[in-house]
Amino acid sequence: MKRLLIGEDIPYVFLVEVILRTTIMFFIVLFVLRLSGKRGIKQLSVFELAIIISLGSAAGDPMFYEDVAILPAILVFVVVISLYKLITYLTGRFEKVEKFVEGKPIKLIESGKIVYKAFRKESLAYDELFSQLRQQHVSQLGQVKFAYLETSGDLSVFCFPDEDVMPGLPILPDVYAFPCKDFRIGFNYCCTHCGELKHLGGKGASCEICGENEWLLASEERRLK
Repeated sequence: MKRLLIGEDIPYVFLVEVILRTTIMFFIVLFVLRLSGKRGIKQLSVFELAIIISLGSAAGDPMFYEDVAILPAILVFVVVISLYKLITYLTGRFEKVEKFVEGKPIKLIESGKIVYKAFRKESLAYDELFSQLRQQHVSQLGQVKFAYLETSGDLSVFCFPDEDVMPGLPILPDVYAFPCKDFRIGFNYCCTHCGELKHLGGKGASCEICGENEWLLASEERRLK
């Protein structure tokens, strides 16, 4: 039972030391993050996330491993935060370093259609993209002038005014999940994979942009308020 609860050769008094170690490391982490003075967790870039993971790894072991000393962990903190400050300085001075470290915004939607080649390069699912659009009160892609995937992972959306909204791919879940099987002459249809708009002449066809063959009746709905 003792081995299960605390370990074979570790005395219970070590729990008091764990409390002390955890308190020390907690305030060190808090102090270092305060020095970095950066943003909320949702706004972290890949670079900043790497810093947080490095600090978390350095802080975790000294909290409860008796054979891991605190001073080496503090040294790790000093090195990591120094690298952070150095790279932050370099990204502010050199554009190439900034692009390498932070990346750059990617245009995912233009004039109501998905920029298919750019979208396929990103680790982003359709459901995730459409979810973020719906949170911006978008119900169909024809309402969107531009949408950019920011380096933080957020989606910046710029919409057409109501009078300029075009027919586009509906992205509400209860519509998008059911592609058309029958096609009517004289109606606009949108590819479910890239949003390409097309008259299908009463029969299905492969999309010229992405090569897929799933279509939905285009929506002319204006942006939800």
